[in-house]
Amino acid sequence: MAAAAERLEAARLDPRIPRMMRVRRVRRETRDTWTVESAAADGAPAPFRPGQFAMLYAPGVGEVPISFSGDAAQPDVTTHTIRAVGPVSRALCALRPGRAMGWRGPYGRPWPLEAVPSGSDMVIVAGGIGLAPLRPAVLRLLADRARFRRVVLLYGARTPGELLFRRELERWRSRLDMEVEVTVDYGDAEWRGNVGVVTVLIPRARFDPARGVALVCGPEVMMRFTVADLLKRGLPPERIYISQERNMHCGVGLCGRCQLGPYFVCRDGPVFSFAEVERFFTIREV
Repeated sequence: MAAAAERLEAARLDPRIPRMMRVRRVRRETRDTWTVESAAADGAPAPFRPGQFAMLYAPGVGEVPISFSGDAAQPDVTTHTIRAVGPVSRALCALRPGRAMGWRGPYGRPWPLEAVPSGSDMVIVAGGIGLAPLRPAVLRLLADRARFRRVVLLYGARTPGELLFRRELERWRSRLDMEVEVTVDYGDAEWRGNVGVVTVLIPRARFDPARGVALVCGPEVMMRFTVADLLKRGLPPERIYISQERNMHCGVGLCGRCQLGPYFVCRDGPVFSFAEVERFFTIREV
């Protein structure tokens, strides 16, 4: 018993040691994406900061890095929104309440919300499943809404059926202190919203570039064009932050699969200012 207690305490203190989590709820978001809520089997909280990620282990299959998509103010519940695209992610999405999974973390550099000056205009641009790593940032911004002048969310997906968190999007859109614009690449007979890639929303978004800060996450091609349009609006590179969740494998900077120039994304990111990675951002081979 003493040895087991020591292992649990070590896991709490060292993010490299896996913790056992129990699945509490699994919610389907889209055709191939689920949100999995879990809690530590030992009952201890699992705190994180918006923008960080954890290594999730599907028993008998393997592990994969997944960003947090829940509320950082509720550390008793960990939330990850997962697209089922490989053996590990499919196994995680197939878990049911009461089943166990492994969890180690949190890892990575978060969105720099605490460093943003009061009175700033916050612009959040998400593409597809990129809204999941940005959701904790949105929740934090709304919880501390008085600090910011404007909060603008621009979100794009391929089709209406691929939009994440639809009920929450509607709640956000109903707020008088937040601007939310949603677009899809391809509409259907029932879609009455914007049609086009997410960058079509940037020119008409209401924010002051002189006091703006942007958080961007989505497919790499989407981020390239989004950053280019934000620069055209007058945002400087040091106030544009992107999440480079690419090719991560070990989570602790040992395997080298996520190297981006002089950086290891899992250790030095995944959040970077565009000023830090601008010289590598358009080089596809890096």
